[in-house]
Amino acid sequence: MPNHLVYIIMDSCRYDTYLRAHTPNMDSLGVVQLRWAYASWTAPSHYVYLMGMTPHESPAKVYASEVYKKDFLVWVDRLGVDEMSFMTFLPELSLPKVLHDLGYQCSARVSMPVLNQFTPINSHFDDYKLMENHNDFAGMVEEMEFPEDKPQFYFLNLGETHYPYMLEDDDLPHISGVHGVFKGLAKDEMATSAIKTGEDEFFDDAAMKALHAQQVTCVEYVDKLLGKLMEKLPENTHVIVTADHGELFGEGNYFGHGPIMHEKVFEVPFVEGKRP
Repeated sequence: MPNHLVYIIMDSCRYDTYLRAHTPNMDSLGVVQLRWAYASWTAPSHYVYLMGMTPHESPAKVYASEVYKKDFLVWVDRLGVDEMSFMTFLPELSLPKVLHDLGYQCSARVSMPVLNQFTPINSHFDDYKLMENHNDFAGMVEEMEFPEDKPQFYFLNLGETHYPYMLEDDDLPHISGVHGVFKGLAKDEMATSAIKTGEDEFFDDAAMKALHAQQVTCVEYVDKLLGKLMEKLPENTHVIVTADHGELFGEGNYFGHGPIMHEKVFEVPFVEGKRP
């Protein structure tokens, strides 16, 4: 039977946040790499990953087409199957479609409203769910099952590392952005203050450092839950842990991600390997 596959995306987790965190469970999968996301925002980045891509290494003096070919060939080892290539993914360019054709049960658990089940990203999945709480990796772990007779693919978008980083937001400016807009529309409500207004003061340096430190804490929280998940994983499970994009904590006078062109928005951690 092909390997089970668990693909975990820590939303907004930048590379140096991972380096600052104590992550024994993630580190047990392999050596973490600095990679670059294809997009600076949640939705397009997840669409790319579900095409069968992963954050790229940005190699110099090579043709891009050769890099793509190499990226798709890696799925042979990840899944434990033979003769996979870029052609395997055509014409749909869909990882869940390829896995479904290989006999996988394809399930997704997402935290961000822009990835809700009514968007085109929910294609070729057997089971797709927007969690009620965007800090519910624990609930995802509880729901995951690995029957012996069918390989499983779990695609997980984790909100714990996304602003407000599991903090109580009573004292924070309302800057939920487009996620707040979609959440409000989903409830048939008007999202009247979904972006930061001029009345709010921009975070000062101390606040930026505190927020970055809190994201580090959230990565450590995710790592502990990953340890609980690993107790459930069969030995033939391949795990990918990465991020969809990074985050700005004051660099260049920016905060957040999305409509920002800065290298820290694109720097993400990437680690993968078999369940130890």
